[in-house]
Amino acid sequence: MRQERKQLRHKDRSKYKKTDQKKLLPQETQAEGSFLEGRVLSIISKNIEVQIPDGRKYLCSLRGFLKKEKAHEKNLVIVGDRVLFEVLHEAEGVIHSIVPRTSVLSRQDNLHRIKRHLIAANVDQVFITQSAVSPAIKPTIIDRYLIAAEKGGIAPVLLINKIDLLTKGSEEEELLHTCVKMYTQLGIPVLPVSALTGEGLDALKEKMTNAISVFSGQSGTGKSSLINVVCGFELETGKVVAATNKGSHTTSTARLLELPFGGYCVDTPGIRSFGVWDLEPEDLRHYFSEFFQESRHCSFHDCSHIHEPGCRIRTLVEEKKLSPLRYESYVQLLESLKKTHRPR
Repeated sequence: MRQERKQLRHKDRSKYKKTDQKKLLPQETQAEGSFLEGRVLSIISKNIEVQIPDGRKYLCSLRGFLKKEKAHEKNLVIVGDRVLFEVLHEAEGVIHSIVPRTSVLSRQDNLHRIKRHLIAANVDQVFITQSAVSPAIKPTIIDRYLIAAEKGGIAPVLLINKIDLLTKGSEEEELLHTCVKMYTQLGIPVLPVSALTGEGLDALKEKMTNAISVFSGQSGTGKSSLINVVCGFELETGKVVAATNKGSHTTSTARLLELPFGGYCVDTPGIRSFGVWDLEPEDLRHYFSEFFQESRHCSFHDCSHIHEPGCRIRTLVEEKKLSPLRYESYVQLLESLKKTHRPR
């Protein structure tokens, strides 16, 4: 099972292997060795801000031949990328190549379903940011992030903010406890926190120290607020729109921030929905490990766990031995994948 999941995770990353990356470079530029290597801090329009190890920053553009690779990518260069660039003027340059990525967080582009939207590269962990209240926890989005993290080679951490707003005995509190138990049993670290009261922030700071992290999740969950409180920054924050109970977008572009206590973090714009890139319906079960282990007891070896008789998974869900929430996520995601892959 582990080998199959490893193969799935690496299936969409072959173009970033060193051997393939070299094919993108003209032979003379490979031989020159006169480029500087830097890390992408932010991207605004066509301006790519790159920082080199000594702290100097350059505004760069992409060399023309790199743009030809954009067939299936909404964005070629992303925050966290390490790039090789040529200095043109005092603080300007042109990017010639992207150093092969060690990890990448991406999703399916909402507008162009055939394109991949890259979020951040070369990060160690993703803080899947949810809020206990306003907006409420959405396990379906969490599970999509978990798949994207595994595919991209990133360690996931579930971060649940606004626990100070919980009412004792409420449905939101019950859902929080259910999610903490459910994801902890799956081996996912869960951090319930409050940017307002400071509860749980010491544990968050410890997780962030000397690591490269990306905060990603729904709008209004408090990603920027948490980074501000933990790191002493002054990122712009927003409020939840009362009419829709959804957050407003305040972070308009991702940015890599150096942390005062060591490490980096990426604050990203909030999302409304999260589609997993390059996921086939038949591959989905491999990413629900607790289902995969039990599926060998189903009557059919290729059981979809939806309608077949003798399905072990549905029996365990009915007996509450497998999480109904996880099963609901599985069903919803499978249905969305079937629609995406349906012939037109």
